[in-house]
Amino acid sequence: MKAQDRVLGVEGITKSYGAQRPALSGVSFELRSGEALCVVGENGAGKSTLIKILSGAVEPDLGSVILGGRSRPSLKPREAMALGIATIYQDVELIESLTVADNIFLGAERGALAGLVVDSPAQEEAARGYLELLHIDIEASALVESLSAAQKQNLQIVKALHQDARILIMDEPTSSLGYEEKRSLMALVKDLKTRGIAIIYISHYLEEVFEIGDTILILKDGERVGIWPRAEVDVDFVIRSMVGRDASLFFAREKVVIGEVAVEVRGMRWSGVVEDVGFELRRGEIFGIGGLVGSGRSELAGLIYGMFRREAGELRIDGRSATPRDPADAIRKGVRLITEDRKKYAMFGIRGVAENVAVAHNEFSGGPVLDLRGEARLTAGLIEKLHIAVSSQAQAIDSLSGGNQQKAVIARWMLEDAELYIFDEPTKGVDVGAKQEIYRLMVDLARRGKCVIMISSDMPELLSMSDRIAVMRAGRMVRIVDNKGIDEQYLIKEFIGM
Repeated sequence: MKAQDRVLGVEGITKSYGAQRPALSGVSFELRSGEALCVVGENGAGKSTLIKILSGAVEPDLGSVILGGRSRPSLKPREAMALGIATIYQDVELIESLTVADNIFLGAERGALAGLVVDSPAQEEAARGYLELLHIDIEASALVESLSAAQKQNLQIVKALHQDARILIMDEPTSSLGYEEKRSLMALVKDLKTRGIAIIYISHYLEEVFEIGDTILILKDGERVGIWPRAEVDVDFVIRSMVGRDASLFFAREKVVIGEVAVEVRGMRWSGVVEDVGFELRRGEIFGIGGLVGSGRSELAGLIYGMFRREAGELRIDGRSATPRDPADAIRKGVRLITEDRKKYAMFGIRGVAENVAVAHNEFSGGPVLDLRGEARLTAGLIEKLHIAVSSQAQAIDSLSGGNQQKAVIARWMLEDAELYIFDEPTKGVDVGAKQEIYRLMVDLARRGKCVIMISSDMPELLSMSDRIAVMRAGRMVRIVDNKGIDEQYLIKEFIGM
């Protein structure tokens, strides 16, 4: 590599937190202008720590970052930004109540009247220039709260380039996007590469890695397994290097005996969102629901669970009405929901793992006094059963990796029996190892005769896990097919209505 091609060097970066195994240990690599370096590894492999060090949020214990012609033991956030590093996190960091233009220029507003007033027309005109340059179809005057998930991701990229970013770090940028939106973002990333922007791309979706990556860096247990040109490796090799098992084993699932109809969903309606949806579930069945983002999948789950106010519809379990008034009523009637947005709806971020697991269970509360010993005893069993990697039960749940957060949220509903389990994007932001454990848990529920609904944007996941697959389109369940002899191409056509 020519010295002038290198825009970033990382040498021997090491970071530990207390007495735990190092989050990173002696990791080194280089990044060139116009290169997409894809970083892959299981949850807990060290990817998040690496991002935080490069963005200046965390100081390494050892090693250095070579940037701007200098070797630096650490970076501060403002220093990293000034030197051309911009980080786009999995969770969108925009101000929803401001316009697109206001978000782009936030902190560097164009001023009028001696700088006392923001010159909104000038900002919008300049914003339109950036948007047109990158072929992004967003109105500069639109409020961010009106944008789709994909448009918000694109806006974060525009904002980074406005700040003269030469290195773009993208953390799971497609985790909330549907098929068409992912294709659009992939095209934008390829365009950025042609403009000389260097990209560090973190993703659990290996098809994206092989589409846009030039080199692939594999991390395992905080250490660098190796770094290879994309053309020299394949998916099987990457998965074996990440988790130590063959890709062919990853999506295999045990089939269980499917029993009688136990759950009936009748005429669920929320005008303009979900239109007259009904279906039946049998005991032991995993019922997949797929469709494009905005098709009404998650909203349907919310109606069944009582999160949203339905205009019509009924839920029946074992022939009896079980339509919930609210989520608490749904829990009493034997319905459990693992939501797509665990941070917004399912986690108490600064509280410990034990509290998060036990929070929905009355048996741990004797009036004003919590049964902490009982809570700890049952939580310990679930932590072991689901292989949740924690230093202690008191560890804050938001300090865990994404996969361990998800397993902790799922553990909450394993403390007591229910009849219907709804998993909405159960493996979103989760590594291949944690995915297999979640899949095994879902199959175990089916084996016990429970009904399982799985909503997913991941077509291999739908095809490998579902007994039947329902297609949602524009709020309607347009088709239910047996999962026999169908493939991704068939599903794509059904999703978009070809």
